[in-house]
Amino acid sequence: MIYPLQDLPEFTILLNKFRIFVFAALASSQISCGDGDYSSNSGPDPGAESSFDAPADSDKDIETVDASGFVAGGDITYALASSRSGNCETYVNSYDSKVIDLTTGKVFSGRVDISFNGNKCAISSNGIPNHNMGEGGFFPNAISNVNQSYEFTSSPQIISEPIKNIWKVSVVLLNGGVVDILPAACYGVGNSPLGREKIGCGSNYIDHPWRYDPMSSLNDFGTDIHNAHVQPNGLYHYHANPMAIFDGDCNNQSTASPVIGFAADGFPVFGSCILDQQTGLVREVLSSYKLKDGGGPRKTVNGYQTPIAGNGNIASSNYDGQFRGDYEFVENSGDLDQCNGMAVDGQYGYYVTNSFPWVLNCFSGTPDDSF
Repeated sequence: MIYPLQDLPEFTILLNKFRIFVFAALASSQISCGDGDYSSNSGPDPGAESSFDAPADSDKDIETVDASGFVAGGDITYALASSRSGNCETYVNSYDSKVIDLTTGKVFSGRVDISFNGNKCAISSNGIPNHNMGEGGFFPNAISNVNQSYEFTSSPQIISEPIKNIWKVSVVLLNGGVVDILPAACYGVGNSPLGREKIGCGSNYIDHPWRYDPMSSLNDFGTDIHNAHVQPNGLYHYHANPMAIFDGDCNNQSTASPVIGFAADGFPVFGSCILDQQTGLVREVLSSYKLKDGGGPRKTVNGYQTPIAGNGNIASSNYDGQFRGDYEFVENSGDLDQCNGMAVDGQYGYYVTNSFPWVLNCFSGTPDDSF
């Protein structure tokens, strides 16, 4: 649940501070999602407002905010997107928000600027999203303002062979947050005990079959209710559905989900709800990935150690979803292609799914070097 600032009881802040203190000792056991090297960013800026007393104009509830906020500019605190336009020029404007780090009680001011220069759009932000952060999560690193800017083409094209390397940031959202799909932890890589790996598995291991999946309940990534946590440099970032920007209750929607961001290749990213062409009803979009062999025993992959139950935190020896390599693409088993995208009314885009691969699994176009 997302709380308006004025309604958040102070004991919740104190409770979260206590939880962080208690779980600080567990931080070293959490798996890392990356090496913190975001070359396009200028680095952390500690300029957060430390007071819990928020300005009156930030007292907005997710149900009452004007949904046009991601087009009209201005305050987008708790706002929902409303446009399905895949044209990034639609969103050109400046946006701001006021949110709380619930683990510390600090108030942060979010800033997002979206611009267009003729053939590219750029989304620049200080890395602070438009919603409160930290609820239900255990962050070993403190949230900071992290200035960053990403460019992407305004006229993306489908390429003949998808690009599998989605290391580091792959999506920038309209609220200024980023999606960083892959963790830096793979089975058998690094100096940690087998089955307890945390770091060391970067882009040089992009084809490693046993990279941990941050969204598996069998792993501990310390993510909050927005499927996000914090890099060593202070960057708050998502690994899956942001649980914000769009309403994911597809059964109670009359229209398909809006655009919530753009991938590095310039294609839009939509929420989880689509209009079923056969029934005319709105429903949840379906991924086309399934557990290999129906969840049967993992098979050996040449050149790699196979995860075995009982080694560290390995839950089983079966394809159970603890690793990204436990899944395979099964064409036509869902709505989406191998990159987790599809074209609707001539507009190709990626879709947030509530199952693997969560947002995207490859690029259908050419990613910009700024990512």
